[in-house]
Amino acid sequence: MVERIEDLNLPNTSVTRLIKEAIPADVKVSSECRIALARATSVFVLYLTSTATTAAQQKNHKSLSADHVLKGLEEIEFESFIQPLKEELENFRKMIKSKKDKKAAKADTDTTVEGAVIDLENLESMQTS
Repeated sequence: MVERIEDLNLPNTSVTRLIKEAIPADVKVSSECRIALARATSVFVLYLTSTATTAAQQKNHKSLSADHVLKGLEEIEFESFIQPLKEELENFRKMIKSKKDKKAAKADTDTTVEGAVIDLENLESMQTS
């Protein structure tokens, strides 16, 4: 499991970046405030993970899915987060599918060594003709 309680905290750089994205540029945030937000964020994520795990266990699932997290949000009475999260999840899935499709299309048109192998016997017969 975890050796130290601090290991459960989210990285400070990630929390700082989120804070900067959420507030106006002219607002200053003290280091004490950043620490408090980082700890609160960690507690929220751990609590949500715990409720999502409970939802998964109730269905005899061994791994967490997005549905379990959404059920966890409902359980901890954060229903207002569910619809925006579903929309972001759909956008994320579309982005992943688009990337896979682009990669597959590129692989079809890719001229790699394997695609450029020439049958030497046919080459010899073409040269002698």
